[in-house]
Amino acid sequence: MTTKAVCPGSFDPITLGHVDIINRAAVMFDEVTVLVTANPDKPSGLFSVEERVDFIRETFDSRIKVDWWSGLLVDYTTAHGIDTLVKGLRSSLDYEYELPMAQMNRRLSGIDTIFLLTDEKYGYISSSLCKQVAKFGGDVTGMFPEHVGRAVVEKYAQ
Repeated sequence: MTTKAVCPGSFDPITLGHVDIINRAAVMFDEVTVLVTANPDKPSGLFSVEERVDFIRETFDSRIKVDWWSGLLVDYTTAHGIDTLVKGLRSSLDYEYELPMAQMNRRLSGIDTIFLLTDEKYGYISSSLCKQVAKFGGDVTGMFPEHVGRAVVEKYAQ
């Protein structure tokens, strides 16, 4: 039996913390999909859904699938036969935010959520905080995959 997991998020943009969680999930499951959860018809955030998907595809080899979805997450997982959601936790604040969603997803479809603790070297990294650093000209080296970091810096230079 093939085990399938999805790592959902806005990924605006993907950070090295996300990369770590996704790579660790890839060891645990036969198939991992990184799912950008956003509506491409309602642009919000620094990067479009298409740009985010492209960044993720450039970050991983073909063993990691990449997709996007704008509806209920459980509808996606049901339609694609996905067994498990994988989420990264940096702190108890993330847990407080993620727990009710995990419980609701379980109630709606029976899907389980696995929480992976973020590697301590990425514990301070969030897309929002890193974008703020870049916006004011700070050094974001080591926070994003290199191609993503360049795109963030270029976006704020415009």
